[in-house]
Amino acid sequence: MSFIDDLKQKAKQKPQRIVLPESQDPRMLDACHTILSEGIAEVILIGDEAKLKSLAKQSIDGAHFVDPAKFERLSDYEQAFYEMRKKKGMELEQARSFMQNPMYFAVMMVKMGDADGMVAGAVESSANVLRPALQILKTAPGTKLVSAFFLMDVPDCSYGDDGVFIFSDCGLNENPDADQLSEIAISSARSYESLLGREARVAMLSYSSFGSAKSELVEKVQEATRLAKEKAPELYLDGEMQADAALVESVAKMKAPDSPVAGRANVLIFPDLNAGNIGYKLVQRLAKAEAYGPITQGIAGAINDLSRGCSADDIVGVVAITAVQAASRQA
Repeated sequence: MSFIDDLKQKAKQKPQRIVLPESQDPRMLDACHTILSEGIAEVILIGDEAKLKSLAKQSIDGAHFVDPAKFERLSDYEQAFYEMRKKKGMELEQARSFMQNPMYFAVMMVKMGDADGMVAGAVESSANVLRPALQILKTAPGTKLVSAFFLMDVPDCSYGDDGVFIFSDCGLNENPDADQLSEIAISSARSYESLLGREARVAMLSYSSFGSAKSELVEKVQEATRLAKEKAPELYLDGEMQADAALVESVAKMKAPDSPVAGRANVLIFPDLNAGNIGYKLVQRLAKAEAYGPITQGIAGAINDLSRGCSADDIVGVVAITAVQAASRQA
C-alpha cells in the first residue's frame, strides 16, 4: 500500500468537508466522483447543481452544491469579510463583490465553519489561491511563515522512506533568508510527522557539504541549520549538505560520517525556490514520481494549492492530504 493510500484510509476514518471552487473543470468533476465513491471526504462544489451535473461525465450524486448568489448565509459572509478588511479601506459593496468570487467564497466557508478545507489551483494561479487564504484565515498561531511543500513518492526507490519525501519550499518563498529557511525546515518536519506518522530526518541542502565550499549561499544554509537546531533541538536535522550526501549512505560515510541525517534524509529543504521547483520537477518527470502539492503549511486552515498541470488523480490525493490536515486540527 502506497503512502497516499494510507492517507486515504486516514481521511476515511473522519471524513471532512472539502470545498472545490473550480467546480467546472473536468478534472475537478472526475476527482469529485472518485472522492465520493471511495468515501475519502464530503465534497462541496461551488456553482449551480444542474449545470455541474450536466458537465460531469460520471455521477457526482452525494456532493453538496453551493451557489454563492443563492446562499442563505451570504450576508453573514459579506459582513464578516467587510469587518476583516475595512481597516484596509474596503467598503461593504466591495466585500459583496468579493463574495461572488468562488475562491474568496470557498475560503470564507472554511473561516465560517461551513467547510473544513479547500483545494484549488487546477485553473487559478497559486497567487489567486493563496491571497484569499492569507487575507481571510491568516497565519496559524505560533507560525512566522507560510510555506509550501511537495509530497514525493518515487517508485522503486530505496532512499528516504521507501521513496517517500517532502521537498520544501518548492512553491511559495522565492529566496528565503536564513531565519525563514529555518522556519521552513521546522514546519516541513512537523508536516512529515503529522501526515505520515514517521520520524522526520531533515537535510538542509546546498552545493556544499559541511564547509566543503565557502560563499554567501553556503553561509545562508549554515546559519539556517544553526537556527533550526536552536529552535527545535529535538528534531533530526543537519546540514549544510549536498543531495547525494543527504540520500546515499555510502556517500554520507565519506562526506558526513558523524551526521545523524546524512544518507537517511526524508525531508529535503532547498535553499531557494529556483532549486526547489527545478528539483521536484526533475524527480517527477525523470523518476516518474508522484508529486502531490504544493501543500501549504502555516495557514490557519487546511487550504491547498494544485499545479495547473495536475490530473484528477492528483486532485484526489491532495484532497486526502487536506482532509487529514483538517482532521488533525480538530484533534
